[in-house]
Amino acid sequence: MVNLVIVSHSAKLAEGVAEILSQMAQGGCQIAVAGGIDDAENPIGTDAVKIMQAIESVFTPDGVIVFVDLGSAVLSTQTAIDLLEPEIAEKVVISYAPLVEGAFAAVVAASAGDSLELILKEANEAAQLKQEQAE
Repeated sequence: MVNLVIVSHSAKLAEGVAEILSQMAQGGCQIAVAGGIDDAENPIGTDAVKIMQAIESVFTPDGVIVFVDLGSAVLSTQTAIDLLEPEIAEKVVISYAPLVEGAFAAVVAASAGDSLELILKEANEAAQLKQEQAE
């Protein structure tokens, strides 16, 4: 099964998104979080090692999709992927879909056992559904 990692500059945001997703996963897809940095005075940021560990904690041969909140989270995630063993790294992808909507669509598709490619497609289409509702 494909599993998910939520990366956010805020630990609270990452945990909140994971809380929503866990209700949809209902024991299917696993969700790990890598939010914030370990600095009590300045906790906002991302940590490549924390992201790497989150990926490793939910890795399966089916793959892992990492959802990110802001641009520098992409850079930290790319560094984390570079730190992974090559056989793991090749099965990890970053989604550029909106964090909440994309991850929500992905957890439903992943929990249904869909492929990595199909889950990414569902995540990317999630933003379109929100736009259609606004029209």
